[in-house]
Amino acid sequence: MTQSTAAVARAAHGDFTIETLTVSPPGPGEVQVKVAGVGVCHTDLVFRDQIESFAKPAVFGHEGSGIVEAVGEGVTGFAVGDRVVIGFSSCGGCKQCGETLPSYCQHFVPLNYAGLRLEDGSTAYSIGEERVSSHFFGQSSFSSSCITRARNLVKVGDTTVPLEYLGTLGCGFQTGAGGVMRSLGAKAGSTIAVFGGGPVGLAAVMGAVIQGCSTIILVEPIADRRAVGLDLGATHVVDPKTGDLASALREIVPEGLDFAFDTTGNVGVIEAGMASLGAHGAIGLVGVPKEPDAAITVNIAALMTPGHRIIGIIEGDSDPEVFIPELLAHHAAGRFPFDRLIKTFPLAQINEAIAAQARGECIKAVLIP
Repeated sequence: MTQSTAAVARAAHGDFTIETLTVSPPGPGEVQVKVAGVGVCHTDLVFRDQIESFAKPAVFGHEGSGIVEAVGEGVTGFAVGDRVVIGFSSCGGCKQCGETLPSYCQHFVPLNYAGLRLEDGSTAYSIGEERVSSHFFGQSSFSSSCITRARNLVKVGDTTVPLEYLGTLGCGFQTGAGGVMRSLGAKAGSTIAVFGGGPVGLAAVMGAVIQGCSTIILVEPIADRRAVGLDLGATHVVDPKTGDLASALREIVPEGLDFAFDTTGNVGVIEAGMASLGAHGAIGLVGVPKEPDAAITVNIAALMTPGHRIIGIIEGDSDPEVFIPELLAHHAAGRFPFDRLIKTFPLAQINEAIAAQARGECIKAVLIP
């Protein structure tokens, strides 16, 4: 058994508390990782506040990186001392995993959202006799030490980016870049609007630059984030508070957009994006709405006639083992400077980090255990 310091969620909308956990040894197929850093993602807060099926107390966190401390029975390809990024869980054996689409794994929901080991119902964490949910996205890395499935891991060598930053590639940055590069498959010369200038949206802007999009519009209400978007390669920025959003986008691209990419989950924004699409245009949706029953209104004939497409996206359609090294190669070439968006906080300041990110004072908070 190992002792670990972790941020524990005990109630919806309540602050995280810093507590000492007991971490069970890695079981078959599992790896124990000493966490160097873990990103804060909106999805952590969605599950804390809106998803009651993930039992509390719980440890969230799903953008971890660190060093392998121990390996369980049957694990191959990883050894103590390996530097790793911890991504999401997938089974590796279903049709979607076989087609290198592990984020659509047939077992994605239980593997990532059950909060326990599926094999025996146990959790990796406890506080005395109290059971604490673990294995969030297969990792629960708001902890100085975590237990994860070996399939979650991507081994990384030496990079110019600090190890503690690399976990952010496991979800948010991977989702934004992959959403444009893989899910939408934006081609050189195409036009795109990205809604939301947070970590996912700005990663999408960088992905659009990599793809060679000719017009890249960032829609974002915070002026500082619009400025960052321009610096990263956006050709235009729009403040959605200044007027009709669909009209503003049509002024920039009168014939309509090839692509739109929503990170907000806001119904009005999504519908404005749909109204801005040109012939055979596509809108990708990655933003989680505040209301679980949120719905968009679609006129069927208006969708069919121009051949518009609405695409739901999880994790940017990425195969982390392939896509994370690809993003690191783009970073090394100066095309994906994701580290510029990161601000670090001690794990003990998790609540302050969440508040600073919500106020727009930082773009991507990374916690250091």
